[in-house]
Amino acid sequence: MPEHARRVGGGTAESKGGAHQTGAACDEHVGDQGSLTMEEVVCRENMLIAYQRVVGNRGAPGVDGMTVDALMPMLRERWQDIRDELLGDRYVPAPVRKVEIPKPGGKGIRMLGIPTVLDRLIQQALLQVLQPCFDPTFSEHSFGFRPGRSAHQALEKAREHMAAGHRWVIDMDLEKFFDRVNHDVLMSRLARRIEDKRILRLIRRYLQAGMMEGGLVSPRTQGTPQGGPLSPLLSNVLLDELDKELERRGHRFVRYADDCNVYVRSRRAGERTLTSIERFLRERLRLQVNREKSAVDRPWKRKFLGYTFTIHHQPKLKVAPESVKRFKGCVREMLRRGRGRSLACLLAELRPVLIGWTSYYRKAQVRITFEQLDQWIRRKLRAILWRQWKRPWTRAKNLIRRGLAHDRAWISATNGRGPWWNAGASHMNQAVPTRYLCQLGLVSILDASRRLERSN
Repeated sequence: MPEHARRVGGGTAESKGGAHQTGAACDEHVGDQGSLTMEEVVCRENMLIAYQRVVGNRGAPGVDGMTVDALMPMLRERWQDIRDELLGDRYVPAPVRKVEIPKPGGKGIRMLGIPTVLDRLIQQALLQVLQPCFDPTFSEHSFGFRPGRSAHQALEKAREHMAAGHRWVIDMDLEKFFDRVNHDVLMSRLARRIEDKRILRLIRRYLQAGMMEGGLVSPRTQGTPQGGPLSPLLSNVLLDELDKELERRGHRFVRYADDCNVYVRSRRAGERTLTSIERFLRERLRLQVNREKSAVDRPWKRKFLGYTFTIHHQPKLKVAPESVKRFKGCVREMLRRGRGRSLACLLAELRPVLIGWTSYYRKAQVRITFEQLDQWIRRKLRAILWRQWKRPWTRAKNLIRRGLAHDRAWISATNGRGPWWNAGASHMNQAVPTRYLCQLGLVSILDASRRLERSN
């Protein structure tokens, strides 16, 4: 395999394993990043891996309406022309499709820019060549959107800082970071490492590609909207300068994408540091700190990556109350839609949600939250059954069928209370025991978290 093919990272399971080898190879050329060329981006091996990644991710169509299933037939017909345009510095990206989604908790709107499938392919190919050479130079305190790093590692590092006595946190929120990235500042950072002007001009075209909404295209002069494969790397390239400045000052910090927490020993030190960092971001990176959402506070009073901490000198991770509230809202909406369906069908739809949420929050060491959520979900399911039974006669018949005495079943069925009260009463707990719900497919969050933690 040629040298440029070995530099490719990402894509398949095999290429993920090879990403670290690629990064190691590029470490030898950290001072000679000009060796990156457009020829490496468009080589056959790199494009095939990029294609596998884009198809595997599926994703919504862009402004042209093309789906990932239509990508290969189009490439067979047009790839040679597209390749020539890329090599000849003539390729012009299509506008991105504007999509607005509510932020977690319903506070504000997050803007996404969905590129066309072809542009996602080219961005992925760029990412696979650039990331292995940029990533090894990033700070060890940066954890977001990086191979081999995760939010769980960031949380563990934050817990270590607290345990070492840094029990105040500067919780910084960058105001609309992905919408406010200054193109000139970002491109100047990229130009320090990339000499091939074709790559630099292509990236700038992606940054400046218009955004389509309602059939009209608006030009972009700043920002790198979330939605394209390249945006996470570009955000790390820009914010690496913040990381290096914090390291130079000797601060203990953890950054995950645009979420940055700096740990200090006193409130006074935190206020002083926040003011200094705010000035640095404004003057050097042209970014603004959102003072309303930023604060110097105790870590157990703040939320970081969906978790918070206990007050102990050896703090423990726990699920943040806001995360529990958001999860309950999601489950409540799913159960509301499923009131007319059987519990088995409803639980089949709910199962991947429960497993996915538990997989992320399995690191929580305060597990009473999981137990309380299990109890709440079981009660919601019993309330659905009570509603489905509707009439007192039907309720009494079902309670008797499930083992209750005749008199007790009739008293329970005619008590006049609502579904939620009955779902928590002893007659429904006896008639619809936990083992029955588990047989239908209910996942216990508490048990699943323990299994996942043991397996990891």
